[in-house]
Amino acid sequence: MSAAGRALAIVLLALAGTALADEIKPGSAFLSPQMQRQQEDEARNPGWLWVEQGEELFDRRDGTTPACLSCHADPRQSLRGAAARYPQVDAASGKLINLEGRIEQCRVDRQKQPAFGYESQELLGLTAYVASLSKGVPLSVSAEGAAKPFYEAGKAFYQRRQGQLNLACTQCHDGLVGQKLRGDTISYGIGTGYPAYRLEWNGLGSLHRRLRACSLGVRARQFDYGSDDYLALELYLAVRAKGLALEAPGLRR
Repeated sequence: MSAAGRALAIVLLALAGTALADEIKPGSAFLSPQMQRQQEDEARNPGWLWVEQGEELFDRRDGTTPACLSCHADPRQSLRGAAARYPQVDAASGKLINLEGRIEQCRVDRQKQPAFGYESQELLGLTAYVASLSKGVPLSVSAEGAAKPFYEAGKAFYQRRQGQLNLACTQCHDGLVGQKLRGDTISYGIGTGYPAYRLEWNGLGSLHRRLRACSLGVRARQFDYGSDDYLALELYLAVRAKGLALEAPGLRR
């Protein structure tokens, strides 16, 4: 290829990348119209059962343990938009944490209680409740400053071929968007609907549960819930979805 041809190819690839970024849609855009309506109907979306449980936990005071409400009065106002800013770097520790991590941090440090643990019904409920308070709020996660190394690590994870199938996230969630895979329509792979109720799980689950399922699907290593690898990837996906509205609790196949 001539120098002029190579230059033209680079320009076309750059334009294609820009177009892709402009076209990114939430996961719900790839649901059937029936499931889209069900997701938005609190009476028909099973995820709202966990939201209700989370609200009860938020208001509960056990013995001398203060309730979440003690610090976060009027949460529909005080926590509106909070979930849209996660993951973020914790100023005290310098570590990247997501919404689940912040809730666990508050439980241990402020309530002086043992952590609930990833995928516990309590943590799923509280995360779903807090996330629901920001439903409709555009994501505004930062990739600058202290978050930049984590963002770059997440981006590298997204682009790296992994597992026995030698696949990278980008091959499906950029290259095959809109195509079918086992009855599902391949989406852009962003997490605006999580925690989400998945029909295949018959229950609510975190984004990290979904990421572990993807790792298993390509026969790659499954990292622990809350691992640095999945947190970095979650940050990358959140920045990729910047400006899209939170949908939690989502409904997925």
